Amino acid sequence: MNDTQQTQSTPTGQAFAHARCACGELTEAVSELLGFSPAVKQHLHNSRIELLKALRDVIDARINHLSGQQPKGTKVAVE
Repeated sequence: MNDTQQTQSTPTGQAFAHARCACGELTEAVSELLGFSPAVKQHLHNSRIELLKALRDVIDARINHLSGQQPKGTKVAVE
C-alpha cells in the first residue's frame, strides 16, 4: 500500500493532504483487476465513507465510556 501523502481538491477548491486509506487501496486494486463500471466505483466509494463513519462512532463510544469511569473523589466527614 502507498502511505505517501497526496493532495486532492475539495468541491470548494481548497486543497488538502491525506494518507491513503487501506480500504480505498483495496477497492482500487479490485476495481482495476475486475474493471468495475463508474456506478460500481461510486457505490464502493460511498461504502468506504460509511465504514470510516462507523469506525468513528465506535471510537467515540469507547472514548465516552472511558471518560465516564473517572475515579470519584473521596468523601470527608466534616465535624
